[in-house]
Amino acid sequence: MGLVLGIESSCDETAAALVTTGRVILAQRIASQDAEHAPYGGVVPEIAARAHVERLAPMIEAVLADAGVELRDCDAIAATAGPGLIGGVMVGLVTAKALAMASAVPLIAVNHLEGHALSPRLADPGLEFPYALLLVSGGHCQILRVDGVGQYRRIATTIDDALGEAFDKTAKILGLGFPGGPAVERLAQQGDPRAVPLPRPLKGSAEPHFSFAGLKSAVLRASESGLHADADIAASFQQAALDCVLDRLTRALDAMEPVPALVVAGGVAANQRIRTALEELADERGMRFVAPPLALCTDNAAMIAWAGCERLGLTDFRADPLDFVARPRWPLDPLAEPVRGAGYKA
Repeated sequence: MGLVLGIESSCDETAAALVTTGRVILAQRIASQDAEHAPYGGVVPEIAARAHVERLAPMIEAVLADAGVELRDCDAIAATAGPGLIGGVMVGLVTAKALAMASAVPLIAVNHLEGHALSPRLADPGLEFPYALLLVSGGHCQILRVDGVGQYRRIATTIDDALGEAFDKTAKILGLGFPGGPAVERLAQQGDPRAVPLPRPLKGSAEPHFSFAGLKSAVLRASESGLHADADIAASFQQAALDCVLDRLTRALDAMEPVPALVVAGGVAANQRIRTALEELADERGMRFVAPPLALCTDNAAMIAWAGCERLGLTDFRADPLDFVARPRWPLDPLAEPVRGAGYKA
């Protein structure tokens, strides 16, 4: 049974984990930077990178000690090589390169999005390829058909902002602090989702892509008007975002070849209201619904290690070179056609 050390440092979570090819998480640790970034209402790249430098090496030592193994016991070292904040990505990737060279084990440069895309298979051995994937996080909002490891076809993406970004911006507008997603979800439980008239960008359009910039602006105007309670704004925003997701996802599923399962991954997948609605949609379409445990939704190293395990199990596996370059942008489907508008998160 193979053993992979995973390293994640693409944004504001410093993480390390040891995962076996038999889907066992031997050890994992995550250091949050919420306190460091809270005064700014969002992630500051320089602060994030410095925190990764300070925390990563001791964390890897601790994870190895937790599992009672040594570095030479690993069959590969997997690290996020992009996309993400380039300073943080470089910290993790350079660390992985040094460890791989020192221990003479293969380096696996992992696409952070692939970590999310494959994470449900870590927790659910019954999830087989192919499946439809809704990938929703702070920086990405995509719908993909997943046919296998390294085999992704993008069906839809955001033309401006990601859903997680919209949640964080709404939280900042309402003074809820950082990270914003959980705070907005909690406040929304106290409000009326029909109280504030908010737009549903692109709802009903023929293309399956997302747009959330206009929704963010409408939330700001609603807050500045002084006519609505914060709880009602939060609830109405969450409902508008959910309506957009369901409409866009339905359009995308209609456009792709039928698959047996609908999978959701990424930080926004931790939102229970969204999970429940997606499960209902999957049930209506006769699809199995799969969502990873909450601990695997947000950025973590177990999903990076598991992506390494998946790569390690390929018959044509090849280690990545030690001169692999960190990438601030790295699409899962490089052949996907550009979308109208910004399309920078494709």
